[in-house]
Amino acid sequence: MAIDPVTATTASSGSSLYASAPTTAPKQVMDGSMFMSLLVTQLQNQDPSSPMDTNQMIGQTTQLAMMEKLTAMETTGTENFSLQMRMASAALVGQQITYTGKDGDTLTGLASSVSYAGPVPQITVDGKTMPLDAVSGVSTKS
Repeated sequence: MAIDPVTATTASSGSSLYASAPTTAPKQVMDGSMFMSLLVTQLQNQDPSSPMDTNQMIGQTTQLAMMEKLTAMETTGTENFSLQMRMASAALVGQQITYTGKDGDTLTGLASSVSYAGPVPQITVDGKTMPLDAVSGVSTKS
């Protein structure tokens, strides 16, 4: 069986040897490892007769530390928001809820349970489940 070197197809079947060219997705987030990789590359490729200023190196290291702290704060903020949504939805159980239905109508009913299975808590009102952000009002049970 002969192989065509230009198209990389087999002569007998005409099918391609490779389904698709391997690709790697570029990294979309600059994290600490990327920053350190850039710093190491910069140090390896610097001019020996004119090395990097130590103030610049300290400044870049400080920027790395700040970036890592900001990333940690973002994670903490996201976790806090999730916890607040859970607490708010739990407090709705047993309350009279006003919410916007799927058809756009404003409905009222008694919240009986909450599910935390998804990213947004789901509240069950009179047998119907809706996300927390569909709630437009709360009142005491009449």
